[in-house]
Amino acid sequence: MKIFNSRQAVHNYLNELRASGKSIGFVPTMGALHDGHLSMIKLAKQKADVIVCSIFVNPTQFNDKKDLENYPRPVEDDIRKLEEVKCHVLFIPSVNEMYNSAEKWTIELGNLDKILEGKIRPGHYQGVTQIVKKLFDTINPHYAFFGQKDYQQFMVISYMVKKLFVKIKLVLCPIIREIDGLAMSSRNIYLSPDDRKNALALFKALNKVKEHFKTKAIPQIKKEVESYLKSAPGIEIEYFEIFNANSFAATSSKRPNSLIALVAAKVGSIRIIDNMILK
Repeated sequence: MKIFNSRQAVHNYLNELRASGKSIGFVPTMGALHDGHLSMIKLAKQKADVIVCSIFVNPTQFNDKKDLENYPRPVEDDIRKLEEVKCHVLFIPSVNEMYNSAEKWTIELGNLDKILEGKIRPGHYQGVTQIVKKLFDTINPHYAFFGQKDYQQFMVISYMVKKLFVKIKLVLCPIIREIDGLAMSSRNIYLSPDDRKNALALFKALNKVKEHFKTKAIPQIKKEVESYLKSAPGIEIEYFEIFNANSFAATSSKRPNSLIALVAAKVGSIRIIDNMILK
């Protein structure tokens, strides 16, 4: 696996591969890799010739400086995992490599940065789109792979790609779960044993939606699931919504082509998000 720290160096190397007819698949990450990330590398290898992973903890998408400082950075372990799944290229830039102090970024995102995660974390998606556009310009991939767990982020990036006429095919990768159903996340390591057990209420809530969405009205399902989450021990619910998965708008229709149930909650001091696509 080749490792680059320079934007220009990785760009030049990959451009040579593109010129030779190789297709490039790109998996952007913030590191602290787990099986969910590695599953995206494996999926990328089915679609592209050369797989590039980036590790960059992006400061512009954090609202809380402590969260940024405390974000796990086990780089040596991440490199070992990427080598095990035979990733071809790793790009690990510094903050100074990706940003200069004078630059500014604003992009209109419709309503996507004003609801759910966007409402709770104002400015978050401006930071996400800023760094993803920089990475796209650097790597210039044919395909870019993103996890379903951050479904709203996928919708935001899809919006940006269309708005800016970026010629990259985005691929949504399924959520990878622990044996008991907890969605894999780099932050799960911070859950205490009790919080880890309590966190399963989110997956159980999503399964309740899956069980009833074909037979019950959506307002009724929402009422029942919100009641369940509010009574679940150790859970501080931030939102629970059922949206049209294509338009990412709230819906009361029982059977559009595709629904998505989304939940976010504090479990102890750790914030967890999860979702489930319903067809």
